Amino acid sequence: MKIKKGLAPVAGSKMRYVAFGRGEKPLVLIPGLLDGLSTVDTKARSLAREHAALARDYKVYIFSRRDGLPRGFTIRDMAADQAEAMRALGLTRAAVIGVSQGGMIAQFLAAGYPELVEKLVLTVTAPYANDLILAGVKARAACAERRDLRAILTDSAEKAYTEKRLKRLRPFFPLLALVPGPRDYGRFLANTDAILGFDARGVLGDITCPTLIIGGGRDATVGAEGSFELHEGIPGSELFVYPELGHAAFQEAPDFAERVLAFLKKA
Repeated sequence: MKIKKGLAPVAGSKMRYVAFGRGEKPLVLIPGLLDGLSTVDTKARSLAREHAALARDYKVYIFSRRDGLPRGFTIRDMAADQAEAMRALGLTRAAVIGVSQGGMIAQFLAAGYPELVEKLVLTVTAPYANDLILAGVKARAACAERRDLRAILTDSAEKAYTEKRLKRLRPFFPLLALVPGPRDYGRFLANTDAILGFDARGVLGDITCPTLIIGGGRDATVGAEGSFELHEGIPGSELFVYPELGHAAFQEAPDFAERVLAFLKKA
């Protein structure tokens, strides 16, 4: 599969993105907190493999946060950047999938820039930084302050995957600190700061596009209740929760891509 790496201009900076797929219609995917450690261009091939099912029918664009992300930048600011980048690339009336922190950004994007979002999928996310989110993000921020990559990745995995998957992964945890590629702890901390101040409950009613919310019943990162709160707050939204899966439901559920595609193609 051909993969394009590009830069989209935003005010005073740029956003890195990768694009792939055989479809004509655009699908924008906004990733979660670990994007703060390394941008999408450094993991383009693995992202293309992970989202190959979506790429059969769509041109998939996956964006990182802006280069030089400053401390104090909010989730709403990130949504404004996303809107500017999409306009720069001509991505209007796109399907948008937001995962975890990316789902937080997607809420403000859909509410504030409805002309850009045709359909919205919010995955393992929440409408505000609840107590579970606050505790987890503060713990990972402390790891970033001491530049402990292994602790960040281990904590992320332990709170995301099912025990069945973890049994296969844990033997490799000692190698996590050796993961190649750039690591930007300042960028990661700018993302954690933004999550700690996040609250989109006041704009959920402004999301008017068809919306699908997908959660994990055992989500130890954002909590399953976040999906139900989003469903209650977004008019006409659809909700599906994988009862036995957690924060990595979008990776572990074998029917995740098919479920999303069925929603996106529905008239």
